[in-house]
Amino acid sequence: MSSTPALHEEIGAYFDRLWPLLRSITGDGVRKTHDVLSEIIPLERIEIPTGTEVFDWEVPKEWVVRDAYLIDPNGKRILDVWENNLHLVNYSVPYNGELTLSELDEHLYSVPNLREAIPYVSSYYTPRWGFCLSQQQRDSLPDGRYQVVVDTEHVDGSMTLGELVLPGQEQTEVLISTYTCHPSMANNELSGPLVAAFLYRKLAELEHRRLTYRFVFLPETIGSLAYLAIRGDHLKEQMMAGYVVTCVGDDGPFTYKRSRLGTSLGDRAAEHVLDGDGGSVHVESSVLDFFPNAGSDERQYCSPGFNLPVGSLMRTMYAKYPEYHTSLDNREFISFPAMCESVEIYFKILISLEMNRKYQNLYPYGEPQLGKRNLYSNLGIKNVDQERSAILWLLNLSDGVHDLLSISSQSGIEISVIHAAAQRCVEAKLLEAIQ
Repeated sequence: MSSTPALHEEIGAYFDRLWPLLRSITGDGVRKTHDVLSEIIPLERIEIPTGTEVFDWEVPKEWVVRDAYLIDPNGKRILDVWENNLHLVNYSVPYNGELTLSELDEHLYSVPNLREAIPYVSSYYTPRWGFCLSQQQRDSLPDGRYQVVVDTEHVDGSMTLGELVLPGQEQTEVLISTYTCHPSMANNELSGPLVAAFLYRKLAELEHRRLTYRFVFLPETIGSLAYLAIRGDHLKEQMMAGYVVTCVGDDGPFTYKRSRLGTSLGDRAAEHVLDGDGGSVHVESSVLDFFPNAGSDERQYCSPGFNLPVGSLMRTMYAKYPEYHTSLDNREFISFPAMCESVEIYFKILISLEMNRKYQNLYPYGEPQLGKRNLYSNLGIKNVDQERSAILWLLNLSDGVHDLLSISSQSGIEISVIHAAAQRCVEAKLLEAIQ
């Protein structure tokens, strides 16, 4: 899958279908979102019943929204949830009544310094109702009495998770996790599942895969906790690397947030690709150490009891752009070519993991004779100097400790070239793969 206008348009078409769906941590909006995404990635549903205990949390009741709006003193219907699903505070409890503007004001939310933006506000675990609006609209509300309609319900139901395991030759896994719980936000919400879904499609097209890939689509925090409750032990045994895919749709430079481990294989692969993959082309990026006081589901995956090697590759990070968690994080804010580039960078990282191995030099005393093995100048890749250089680096550092990522970094030779040279050395019985 290459970055072409047709691909941009395809991602854009899926975006347009997903945008109006009213998502939350539970409910039909999430299921409809998974229905659309399943056209790209065949997700298997996991339904976690209301009341299920997941560590120190409990799966809440399912949120049902039938209608929500205000009638202003002039009889005009405003703040209609079906005109903009950010208007309703997510998880609002039902309310029907008449209030003065001063009484209503306690239930209104806006962003004073972003006068045109409607904020995203949620109240999953504290019962309340409310409406969100721009500061401009709030300032223009006429005095008088308002009819309030919040026709919602919280019912016993379930929380929807989606899972897909793409098998490889080995059982060792790479986790790709993203979330499907925010309504109508482009970079902070829809870029993640779309990039993850199209990344799956690109991986599925590979003729051979060494590693197994586990894709999960779930509501943020409570969803990853629930997933860890049922899959955590398996992940601790089988996972070699993992990434939380979020905020990957804008034109900003890449940001990589390391796992709690800091130097995990997944961290090294991401940083290796961003640093130019052992070559000369660097991706504009910054790298951050792990922090638990903000972020996404990496906080759950990297919690002390699991300490999984999960980082997060983003573009402009959450809370670092003013449009974050507002209606300004919309179609105009993102770039579908940039989203395609995010797919490509993630794919390069995963291919680096696919190629990465440790080898043992079977002739460690001095340099073996390469000419008689047809390895001195005929690897069939790039030029003679790089061919010879890749072999000599491999033979010197293939000590069972250095892997191909580290050899690529130290030599400045692309990992694909190092990998091809390693395969030829294995065929020549100079190296043996040990891990």
